[in-house]
Amino acid sequence: MVLVDPQVHKSELILVSGPSRGGKSRWAESLLAEDPCVIYIATGTKRDDDPAWVERLRIHRERRPPHWSLLEPGPDLTQSLKSIDATQSVLIDSLGGFVAARLDLDSAAWTDYCEDLIVTLRHLTFKCVLVIEETGWGVVPPTQIGGLFRDRLGQLAQQLDQIADVSWLVLQGRAVDLRSISHPVP
Repeated sequence: MVLVDPQVHKSELILVSGPSRGGKSRWAESLLAEDPCVIYIATGTKRDDDPAWVERLRIHRERRPPHWSLLEPGPDLTQSLKSIDATQSVLIDSLGGFVAARLDLDSAAWTDYCEDLIVTLRHLTFKCVLVIEETGWGVVPPTQIGGLFRDRLGQLAQQLDQIADVSWLVLQGRAVDLRSISHPVP
């Protein structure tokens, strides 16, 4: 176990949300630009048959500083977080992959899965920037699985906002500090 001087390293949970192509990942990366030890956790699955996805991953990879490490935990995000050393900082990009990987779970199992993640995030000993997509901005998914993804992701975003130290909304290439300009919905 590594002992960390609290004056040097503070645990912090930062939530970054927004729609596709709004700049979430770039903003999240900038929040950790000065941190010396960063683990980038990619939750998306490999899709070698999708050229647009492959290109998107290439752009993300090339934008990251070379000293950052990469972790691809698949559906084991929570277990991976529990194994990270307190001297690290972490960027999880993004929780859409986490949700998509477990759409097969029934409601009770999904609730347990999310509770385990939330408990783990509450007890982190390092800085963690968490990227989560905002879905359903007026579009109703035409499929049941699309609706399930939208609903689960939206509910998880609201739960995470309650435990985050900071919440950012990023759209159109601009970041807005939600805590400074908003009121919680009752």
